[in-house]
Amino acid sequence: MKRSKTSKSWMKEHVNDFFVKQAKKEGYRSRAAYKLIEIAARDNLLVPGITVVDLGAAPGGWSQVASEKLGVSGRVIALDVLEMAALPGVTFIQGDFTEASILAELEKHLEKYPLDLVISDMSPNITGIGVIDQARGMYLAEVALEFSVERLNYGGNFLVKVFQGSGFEEFLRRMRTTFNRVVTRKPEASRGRSSEIYLLGLGKRN
Repeated sequence: MKRSKTSKSWMKEHVNDFFVKQAKKEGYRSRAAYKLIEIAARDNLLVPGITVVDLGAAPGGWSQVASEKLGVSGRVIALDVLEMAALPGVTFIQGDFTEASILAELEKHLEKYPLDLVISDMSPNITGIGVIDQARGMYLAEVALEFSVERLNYGGNFLVKVFQGSGFEEFLRRMRTTFNRVVTRKPEASRGRSSEIYLLGLGKRN
């Protein structure tokens, strides 16, 4: 099949992307790793010894960064419906965490440790239909928030990718009722033309 002009321009941009080249050079699985690196450094999120759950982790860029920063005393539990190659210091669970069996497996890993940080870089399968894509994106953010509300330790933090559009303001208001402080982050590695933005909830309330 002949590629469209849009497809060709995306590929050209991707190949020439600084963060794509940097990820290959430094051994990260995706350019998304630099989004977490920047946010975590600014907000001191990845502290050695904490427990982190990475939702929608594949191919593993965020889990890679988290494991490196936490060291041997920390714990990273990654989940995704897609396969993900093993990473040192990362426990991977394949499946949909909204399903009871997968959630139960995750709960077993959290029995002995309080959950300090939930990170979610989940994105829907893009259809190209804005209304549908926005609704799917917000749904993923909402289920990640719901999990965080139920499982995060008091004082824990939550970092989630959202897309600005329908449902964003309502989601932001809900986060503000859950955390002591909510801030927005647009890391350098997030393409400027993208409507994605990261919301960071700091200090989960009782």
